[in-house]
Amino acid sequence: MLRDELVAAAEWVCQYLGQLPETPVSRPMPARRRARLRDAPLDRTGGELWQILDFVREEIAPFPTGNGHPAFFAWINSPPAPAGLIAELLASAINATCGMGENALMDLERGTVRTLADLAGLPSTAGGVLTSGGSMANLLALATARTWFLTRRGSADGPAYDRDHARLTLYYNAQAHMSVAKAAACIGIPAHRLRPIPSDTQHRLDPAALRAAVTADQAAGLLPFCTVTTLGTTATGAVDPLEPVTALCRSTGMWHHADGAWGGLGAMVPALAHLYQGVADVDSMTVDPHKTLSVPVGCGALLVTDPEYLHTAFSHRASYLTPGEPDTLPWLSHSTIELTRPGTRALALWATLHHLGGDGVAALLQHYLTLADRLREKITASPRLELVAGGPWPVACFRLTGTTTPDPGALHTRVARRVQTAGRAYLATVTVDDRTVLRACLCNYRTHESDLDLLLREVLQAADSDCAEPPDAPPRDRPSATAGHPVQSDDAVRTE
Repeated sequence: MLRDELVAAAEWVCQYLGQLPETPVSRPMPARRRARLRDAPLDRTGGELWQILDFVREEIAPFPTGNGHPAFFAWINSPPAPAGLIAELLASAINATCGMGENALMDLERGTVRTLADLAGLPSTAGGVLTSGGSMANLLALATARTWFLTRRGSADGPAYDRDHARLTLYYNAQAHMSVAKAAACIGIPAHRLRPIPSDTQHRLDPAALRAAVTADQAAGLLPFCTVTTLGTTATGAVDPLEPVTALCRSTGMWHHADGAWGGLGAMVPALAHLYQGVADVDSMTVDPHKTLSVPVGCGALLVTDPEYLHTAFSHRASYLTPGEPDTLPWLSHSTIELTRPGTRALALWATLHHLGGDGVAALLQHYLTLADRLREKITASPRLELVAGGPWPVACFRLTGTTTPDPGALHTRVARRVQTAGRAYLATVTVDDRTVLRACLCNYRTHESDLDLLLREVLQAADSDCAEPPDAPPRDRPSATAGHPVQSDDAVRTE
């Protein structure tokens, strides 16, 4: 029975992925279906295994986020790499925890994290831990930075801790991901001691403004403990300058964390390498393999140049958790707040990297960059569109021109909603320089230039419809799902 249902599930997965490019990017979910998923009672008697596939096929798969589709451009959400799909199934069957005890998947995680650090350009001493994503990695990074800072001051506990913790201040680009401020709140840094630093004309953190803020806080008796730079901002794809920030952190005793959830591997791309000068000198870095590498969702990483700092921050003992021999490595639970940790992250990341190889990783990143260049060229060439921002990471922020609307931001919001509802493509809006504009990012290995043309046609058609119809009018047609198209392959990026 198990074998039959696994085979049926595998066949359905292949069919689902093969047909995906010909289906709507997303579908609105009826309220009754949403309520049915939320409120369904548990039957007293159990069901059959075959009912699981039927349930997914009928109730879950028809209503995706859309990120598997090659015409999805809204957020930095990738489709699953085939190697990652296979690895997650196998790791789930083994079902080992990568938190305590010793098992092969735990050593695989250590080795795969080491490979990830090499790709990111970090020194040979670097290590780290896999996480659920960038938000958790940023939380671990700030908690580690706090412990490191207070330990050096001799105030890691007792009244001195209370005194110094109440003066800690954090600095980051005003364009940083919202998870940085959320992580700060989780470790007890209130909003009034957060310092979003203004960015320059290229939306990068301004080192002069950072220095001024740190100097002012020191004069006021506060304790600057950490600066977060961003390698690939979510809104515009900007890369903050690393070397001047590290220099300031060294001179003032701060920790330098680089949030490279999106752009952490940019040092290995020749076109971007100059922006990553000094990356080896940061204290920690977030990388999200489930973004640019297409590892299935739930795989992030925190990389630290000295893993001992993680052990200092997170190592806790209990009589019911006794390590093995004295020469064994620290359990991975001593590097994070999780005790029970899934082995799926390690095996899915290893499988994806093994499938791509180093050259394949670089080619995959270059694929995204090349498409983004083409998209920006097409926007610039259009008489009805204006490129507002974008790059160096693969994103384009743009606006409609020649309109007479008194509220361009509302127009762009309506246009994005019309494109989403029509279902042939999907993009979002973002605020850039206090203006709401359209935003398209690229992180799907199945996306090709024809998908860029489709996106821009949909945007212009939605703009025309907005002028011709009331803002809340529904679209007049929607694509239908068709079957039979195999998964596209691209030898250059070796993802299938």
